[in-house]
Amino acid sequence: MHDHPDHGAHDHPDHGTDHGPVARRHSHSHGGAGHNHGHGHGHIHAPARFGTAFALGIGLNTAFVLIEAGYGWASNAMSLVADAGHNLSDVLGLLVAWVASVLVRRAPSARFTYGLRGSSILAALFNGVFLLVAVGAILWEAAWRLVHPEPVAGVTVMVVAGIGILINGLTAWLFASGAKGDINIRGAFLHMAADAAVSAGVVLAGLAIWLTGMTWIDPAVSLAIGGLIVWASWGLLRDSVTLSLDAVPPGIDPEAVADWLRARPGVAGLHDLHIWPMSTTETALTAHLVMAGGHPGNRFLIEAAETLRARFGIHHATLQIEEAGGPPCRLNEACQP
Repeated sequence: MHDHPDHGAHDHPDHGTDHGPVARRHSHSHGGAGHNHGHGHGHIHAPARFGTAFALGIGLNTAFVLIEAGYGWASNAMSLVADAGHNLSDVLGLLVAWVASVLVRRAPSARFTYGLRGSSILAALFNGVFLLVAVGAILWEAAWRLVHPEPVAGVTVMVVAGIGILINGLTAWLFASGAKGDINIRGAFLHMAADAAVSAGVVLAGLAIWLTGMTWIDPAVSLAIGGLIVWASWGLLRDSVTLSLDAVPPGIDPEAVADWLRARPGVAGLHDLHIWPMSTTETALTAHLVMAGGHPGNRFLIEAAETLRARFGIHHATLQIEEAGGPPCRLNEACQP
């Protein structure tokens, strides 16, 4: 829980134009003492629309999951079933990214003052839990087949997994143009490119079975793929849990942010600093700055908000100004009894 200062203004969704931060000054009663609040609201460019790419990617991968799983069961190829489970994670990952790219554009309301940006975190949490449950069933079946091997159609494995290389490669190409400008699109691109490599591994397993006749290679490969899914899913689950608990997002050093704020001209002290994710792509900050000369003016707030956005990736900054020597703020840990 954060004790946030009154924002007094909503962070309105960007409509394709970077309006820059907005700063305002007003008096607010806080803990019995009057304080000045500085609000630096960073508006970023809305994510590029990749609706067609998402629709094609989800459609192609959903069809491939059904085909791959069906052929896997029909040919006793658990490596195909395991890879189908991995490709299902692609579908869910693409869907989560698509939903997030849509919800991030929703306008704030009186009840949801940040809009619905946090929905992307909840979707990622669901995604992580679902993938761990699904991979458990895959690993169980693969372990059974390792102990009780059955004949496997190696050529079928190679053909179906080869189709997977094409579909994953094509889907990755659909997002290549936006991989540098949007972290959600970049994640989709890297995920699909990596899965093309996974499908290549399944092709090699099918070739090995066809050449050697060793059927244990199939469940062994499926166990390896299952381990890869567990590794990826665990990271997703861990990150989504920490984000849902308002942890500082990865890639932001809170000590570096605190040191930078303390080094601003006129700042005599800093307390009640909070940095938390508004969504999987946007970050917010609140902090109390003690100023020796009183309120520094709007230019100070605007420049601080712009630098926090450019240097640390913090898009929505709210700075509360307190005069040095004034009544102690109850949120200052140094003043607590």
